[in-house]
Amino acid sequence: MSNLIIVEEVLLKCAVVDDSSLQRLSIVKLIKDHPNLSLVAEYNNAIETKNGLLDTETDLIFLDIEMPILSGFELLDNLPNKPQIIFVTGKTKYAFKAFDYDAVDYIHKPVTKDRFNNAVNKAVNLYKLKHQAPIQEDDDFIFVKSNLKNRKVFLSKLKYIQALGDYVKFVTEKDNFVVLATMKSFEKELPSERFLRTHKSYIVNLDKIERYNSKNIEIDKELLPLSRHKKANLVEALSAIQ
Repeated sequence: MSNLIIVEEVLLKCAVVDDSSLQRLSIVKLIKDHPNLSLVAEYNNAIETKNGLLDTETDLIFLDIEMPILSGFELLDNLPNKPQIIFVTGKTKYAFKAFDYDAVDYIHKPVTKDRFNNAVNKAVNLYKLKHQAPIQEDDDFIFVKSNLKNRKVFLSKLKYIQALGDYVKFVTEKDNFVVLATMKSFEKELPSERFLRTHKSYIVNLDKIERYNSKNIEIDKELLPLSRHKKANLVEALSAIQ
């Protein structure tokens, strides 16, 4: 089974460093076949690599260890800014030392496609952790007391609330629940620029409204009643957020 995992919007600029032209060729072919990799340079020794990296933006290096003049380790010792490193070598004896250099992976020659893709998956995931902004939770929320516990409700997930006698029903993207409270209390607590009382029994999230007419509001295929005297307020509120 192939270990190829395509990650959208991630493209790592890669260089191959190996004094063997045949070994470079095999890695280059694997890079060109991988949708998350882009080959930017090939080098046959460490000195050439050090000079080349000054002018070439590189995210990931496939690096041999035993090379003439300078080894792969000595090259890294002389790099002020190190890209991600995947060691590719014919010797297993350097594996422990390789991870002292924060190597993403250590591949033993000859390199198989699955082993290569597995190492690249690690590099892509590490790149995402370092460079892509994390998904932020909605900072705006309220606490609602339900079943004797304070429950956090993120406002971006709240579709509407509905009056049910002495209770209020919360309808969110995830679930529904009922609390002992009044509509008036939540009408004051919810931000007026995002929530509107559209009926005596409903307060709706303006961002969730998909359609409306003179009688109804549609939210996620549900039809909610719209009071006649609230329509002008609704039109004004929706105009303000467009």
